[in-house]
Amino acid sequence: MDEELRALTERLRGESAAAGGSAAYDRLVATEDRDELAAVLIEPAQPLWARELAAFRLGVAGDRRAFEALVLLLNHRDPPRCALAAHALARLGDPRTARAAAALATNELRVAYALYPVRLLVELRAPEAVPALITTLERRLRPHDPYRRVALACVDGLGSLGDDRARPVLNDALAHPALAEAAVRALARIPGPR
Repeated sequence: MDEELRALTERLRGESAAAGGSAAYDRLVATEDRDELAAVLIEPAQPLWARELAAFRLGVAGDRRAFEALVLLLNHRDPPRCALAAHALARLGDPRTARAAAALATNELRVAYALYPVRLLVELRAPEAVPALITTLERRLRPHDPYRRVALACVDGLGSLGDDRARPVLNDALAHPALAEAAVRALARIPGPR
């Protein structure tokens, strides 16, 4: 069992026990039947912990029936749910993933939850990544913006992607003390003339 699945199962074991769902939890952890897991995603009245467990297991197995559930979890208010959804989406191999992550990362109404979509875009290295990160970072450079972790993830991600289109926004980030050091590192990773 990989570390992500171990963390997920430990967290969800507690959630399911608190809700009286230990038997259902044990069944979902043990089953190898993807159809059984997929059914949990569409059956009414399934608890969140069951949907999350089923979506994660299907996602890391490359079963695209998990896509919609994982995207919803990627935009959840609970960071552990977002992190595990991003992990599963990165392994899912669904061509819609980058577009969905870019939409979540650039949705200003949900910017508080944009950290994991930003990180997922960097991991995917999809064509949507650089434009989405530039847009998100530009918005974070406003005075008194409270989402510094999202801004820092954008700066680091743009450095990792090494795309010259990021140079102007990274230069703008130099003027922000909380981002300046990361922006210097990111700019150093972009090939070409400075």
